[in-house]
Amino acid sequence: MDSLEIYEHHQKPIQSIYTSRLKIQILLTLIHKNASLGMLREVTGSTSQALIPKIRNLEKQNLIEALDYEYRLTPLGRAVAMNVEGFVQLIGGIDQHSTFWAAHDLSGLPVSLLCSIGDLYNSKSKQDSTTDLFSVLSNYLEILKDTAYIHALSSVASPSLAQVLAEKATVGIPVELVVNEQIIELLAQEPYASNMKALAAFPNFVVWVTSEKLQVGLTVTDKYLSLGLFKKDDQLYDSSTDLFSHDPRAVIWGENLFRYYKERSTKLDILTLFQKE
Repeated sequence: MDSLEIYEHHQKPIQSIYTSRLKIQILLTLIHKNASLGMLREVTGSTSQALIPKIRNLEKQNLIEALDYEYRLTPLGRAVAMNVEGFVQLIGGIDQHSTFWAAHDLSGLPVSLLCSIGDLYNSKSKQDSTTDLFSVLSNYLEILKDTAYIHALSSVASPSLAQVLAEKATVGIPVELVVNEQIIELLAQEPYASNMKALAAFPNFVVWVTSEKLQVGLTVTDKYLSLGLFKKDDQLYDSSTDLFSHDPRAVIWGENLFRYYKERSTKLDILTLFQKE
C-alpha cells in the first residue's frame, strides 16, 4: 500500500495532529522533558480547558501518558514527536530563507540534505548592494580568519579566492577542494597555474574532481559555513548572494554536503595538470 492509500485510510489521526497547534506544541515540549499541565499551559499560552481534550486524545492514540502528575511521551509518541519535529524544522528552514531558495537552483543539493535544510535556519543571507559592493566577499574572507581547516566545493573559478585558499595552504592549514572537470581545465592555465604548481608540494592541499555537474558553491570551516548557488533563471553562479552561518548544526550540514561530493570524486595528482608542458 503506498502513502496516498495509507493517508486515505488513516487521514483522521494524521490530521488530528498536523492540524492542531496544541498537539504539536505538546509533542515538541515532551521531546525534551516531561511536563505538568501547568507547564504545558505556560508553553502553549492556553487554558487547561483547551489543553485537556488534546491531552486525552493523545493518550487515546497511545502517544503520551501520565506519570506522577506529569505527562511524558510513550515510545510510539517519541517516534511521532521526532517526525513532527523534523517536519517543523524543514518547513521552518524553507520559510526562513524562502527568498533565497526561490531565486536559486537547488538541483545541486541532494535530497537527504534538502530534508535537513532546517539546520540552516540560523543562517544569514548576505547580498552585495550599491552601498556595499563587496558584502559577500568581505564576509567570506572574515570566516577564513583563524580557521583550522577549509573544505570547499567550487563550480566557478575566481583568481582572488584561489589566491586566498593558496595562502592558507602555504601556512599549513589543511585545504580540500572539490571541483568539476571544467574548473580543472582552468586551473591548468594562468592565473591559476603558478599557484597550482607551487601547491603540489604541500600535502595539506588536496583537490578532488567530480564528473558531475556541480551546481553549488560551498566553503565550510571548523566554525563557519558559506553557501552559494546558481541563479534559477539564467543558470549563472550568483556570486552576489550567500548564506553564512556559525551555527554548529549548519557547519555539520555543510560538512555532510562536502562529504557527499568528495565521496563521489577522484583525488587529483596536481602535477598531472602540467605533464604535457
